[in-house]
Amino acid sequence: MPTISMFYGILVRMFFRDAEKHHVPHIHADYQGRVAVYSILDGAVLVGELPSNKHKLVVAWLEIHRDDLLADWELAVNGKNPFPIKGLDQ
Repeated sequence: MPTISMFYGILVRMFFRDAEKHHVPHIHADYQGRVAVYSILDGAVLVGELPSNKHKLVVAWLEIHRDDLLADWELAVNGKNPFPIKGLDQ
């Protein structure tokens, strides 16, 4: 599972061939051992939880980078490496 972005202590990852478990394009956000899975399409939390301030950052980042994330999703579900995406602090 490659890390595609890092910002404010949050690691954003995308699994290879991970279309069956959650059935929608999604990312995994990890902050200090707490993990939440977010839908790329609407920013909804599919499972897990992050602290409120980190959740807001992830949702804002998703909104800004939705097109890039969907392109990375297509790569990842086909077993290819997704491209890194800039964080909010860059």
